[in-house]
Amino acid sequence: MQSIKLCSHVGADGILHLEIPVGITDKEMEVVVIYQQIEASTPTKTLEELGWPPGFFEQTYGSCQDDPIVIDYEGDFETREEIL
Repeated sequence: MQSIKLCSHVGADGILHLEIPVGITDKEMEVVVIYQQIEASTPTKTLEELGWPPGFFEQTYGSCQDDPIVIDYEGDFETREEIL
């Protein structure tokens, strides 16, 4: 059994024509065709199209560098029985 993967174009008539040279002559063959439509890639949206104001990341990147975030003391937690 051999496997061949190829991309082909369906014409305006809606028929997919396949010409696959297999190197075998005068023999019966079983052919399995699996097809999947290739979706056109959608262009990546810009940050503005995603809802971010222009220049937001350039203006805010590194803004906490000189003022690091400090986590406050959360207190003591209760001691519970160990689950066996």
